[in-house]
Amino acid sequence: MAISSLFIVTPEPLQVSSATAQLKPVVAVVMGSDSDLETLQPAIQVLERFEFAVEVRILSAHRTPIEMVAFAQQAKSKGLKVIIAGAGGAAHLPGMIASLTSLPVIGVPVQSKALSGVDSMHSIVQMPGGIPVATVAIDGGLNAGLLASQILALSNQNLEEQIMKFREAVHDEVTAKDAQLIELGPNDYLTQM
Repeated sequence: MAISSLFIVTPEPLQVSSATAQLKPVVAVVMGSDSDLETLQPAIQVLERFEFAVEVRILSAHRTPIEMVAFAQQAKSKGLKVIIAGAGGAAHLPGMIASLTSLPVIGVPVQSKALSGVDSMHSIVQMPGGIPVATVAIDGGLNAGLLASQILALSNQNLEEQIMKFREAVHDEVTAKDAQLIELGPNDYLTQM
């Protein structure tokens, strides 16, 4: 599974500075099961690319509810600013966390075997009035990380500039692919993919 073209546009490998590793996390990435980590890894990587320390946890709304409640209730006092919560199936984790904190919560529906993640998406997106959860696409870990970064950029102009440079790099990658497609034609382009 390809994570994203995000890391193709970065000529040097992602390296977290020692200063970043010592920073206090402002974003948490939580999941209901370790099987969700692959979906959420792009969120962690993009946050680290923007030099955020990230707290990563496995907290099941159903199997570890006491730990999940404690995490959500203590998140703000620990200095967290945004929580990304991935969940599959019944996908209660993002909503349960959102019900216990005033921090913004971004839900990531994880693709499931039974209904391909549509069940997870509906569970996360259909929150009752008064308890919002921002929801990205099924397996949309990358966009969750970018959305969290954009929220944090509201009070950080340097970060906003980094996000705009990232978008420029994405733009340049797509225009380069378009030029190559025009030059080679669709059949030759596909054979080189």
